Amino acid sequence: MAYAGLAGFIDELAKRDELSRITDYVNPELEITEITDRISKAGGKALLFENTGTGFPLLINAYGSEKRMALAIGRSDLDDAGREINELFAGLSDTGGTIFKKLSSLPALIKLAGYMPSRSRRRGICQQVIHKNPDTGILPVLKCWPYDGGRFITLPVVHTIHPDTGKINAGMYRMQILDRSTTAMHWQRHKTGASHFEAWRKKGEIMPVSVSLGGDPVYAYSATAPLPDGIDEFILAGFLRKKRVKMVRCLTNNLYVPSDADIILEGYVDPSEEPVWEGPFGDHTGFYSLADWYPRFHITCITHSKKAVYPATIVGIPPQEDAWLAKATERIFLSPIKMTLQPEIEDFHMPDAGVAHNLVIIKINKSYPGQGMKVISSLSGAGQMMFSKYLVVVSGNIDIRNYSDLVNHVFENTDIRRDLLFSHGPLDVLDHSSDAFSFGGKLGIDATIKHAEENRGSTELNAQSVLPSGLKEDFFSGNNLITGFNTDLFNKKIPVLIVSVRRFNDPDAVEKVKELFSASDQKDYFRLILVVDYTVDTKNLHMVTWQVLGNSDPERDHHFLGKSTLMIDGTIKAFRKGGFTRKWPNVVCSDIETISDIDRKWELLGLGPLLKSPSEAYRSLVLKGDDEIIVDGS
Repeated sequence: MAYAGLAGFIDELAKRDELSRITDYVNPELEITEITDRISKAGGKALLFENTGTGFPLLINAYGSEKRMALAIGRSDLDDAGREINELFAGLSDTGGTIFKKLSSLPALIKLAGYMPSRSRRRGICQQVIHKNPDTGILPVLKCWPYDGGRFITLPVVHTIHPDTGKINAGMYRMQILDRSTTAMHWQRHKTGASHFEAWRKKGEIMPVSVSLGGDPVYAYSATAPLPDGIDEFILAGFLRKKRVKMVRCLTNNLYVPSDADIILEGYVDPSEEPVWEGPFGDHTGFYSLADWYPRFHITCITHSKKAVYPATIVGIPPQEDAWLAKATERIFLSPIKMTLQPEIEDFHMPDAGVAHNLVIIKINKSYPGQGMKVISSLSGAGQMMFSKYLVVVSGNIDIRNYSDLVNHVFENTDIRRDLLFSHGPLDVLDHSSDAFSFGGKLGIDATIKHAEENRGSTELNAQSVLPSGLKEDFFSGNNLITGFNTDLFNKKIPVLIVSVRRFNDPDAVEKVKELFSASDQKDYFRLILVVDYTVDTKNLHMVTWQVLGNSDPERDHHFLGKSTLMIDGTIKAFRKGGFTRKWPNVVCSDIETISDIDRKWELLGLGPLLKSPSEAYRSLVLKGDDEIIVDGS
């Protein structure tokens, strides 16, 4: 179904008891984030802040559950959209052979054509109110985290056009408010918006840009979807909402935006201008993305509907609302990935702790030896999969979302000396662990069930069947090097050990751990040893996984111990001997003052019993003082 702007979606959420209204004033600077972080991580409802100190209410956490994410794309559940996409691709692919087979694809083609966006010469709902003297101060733009560089628009759909091909793009790039009529435009080097910008720069012409906020919630999802360059995101939006998107022309440039959007920022970027310093920003990785140079967006006009609602989201330590956008992508894009990349793929999953690119699990229908390695090699350069840091491929009857079973399956079917493929290549620009910006190490793990041809001599595949007995826990606690350890997984017959060290005080701590285990048979009890900083709670598996994935370069930070044990260094590299080649970002948390303020206000908000701030569990990870964005290893 299609919604009439955010107001229509809000009505649907309220009808389904998926919305909480906050009528008391809440400050968009830090307070809304702290409240939302508590509600989001507790699995709570969407939040409508009706008193923001501006003329606009603010909707947040609208996508923050599987049910609401499905509602946002007009479905009863996420699998519905996946099934429809699968049927569409099945029809479009059946074009070989006879004329009858080719004709059989026409219904699907006609159906798809029915969802092409339309253009209208009339004014849209988004243009009911016009501000020719634009002022971003009228909007309740969030400052999300204490050491953000300023206030950021976090859910914008940025509309651009290529000057030569005329192809349009709708991407989602955060925008830092600079003053009443300008923002920074954070399109990263790998994004289509940046590609369009470079084309305009080469032509020496000013680039038209418009930003839509709100409207049917499917627009924001479509702007984040991993579509190939040149594919109009509003075709996907039309398909998902089962109604073509009506586009209207902007008033001060020639771009088209959705008629039912809530708010439009029209303007331009001048490629001849010097870039502006943008950031830092508490990002979806759970770390601050550091300040850098980005283009300046000039706003020439602001328009909005008479009942406009300002949409926002927050990102930070996972899981957050964006995790549900990723889950929708898992369901919706499985068939396109199978069709265009690897037909043997049966499922894929991006765990929350991997913040999208750091860990991807692929399940395949394996039919020949070497197929797991073939899939790893192929996906490593395919679309947004090229940013994947750890890529695990499995096969057989395994639920890749049941982590206990998945980990057992991986150990049972992986020989660390033969089934790990280390490489290097492009990384997401937000990755902070690699020695070079947006370029670093990768690891592919072939954990598929092996064929006879792949079992070349002695292996260590079934780890659980060869574990020795007599583990001595005093080995880990009886020295000054290891500050904490967790053998809980081992006690559940999963051969994983987690240890923490104080690298802050001893730059050689990880190397000493390696030497300690190398000289002892205790390493033979485990197939994987994870090393983290002393500030990490080794009993918190989500925290450990997130820290190891975020803080490691797989190619640089792996160590083989003996014949069958892999150690991965997930510590902060700013404290290693010689320091780090780049600035190392700190962890994103609310400050103590904001946490205390919300604790005092909580009862007045009408959100039920007091929820503890998630930041309290992670504040131990914030190093070098609360006013530091950079972890200083000097």
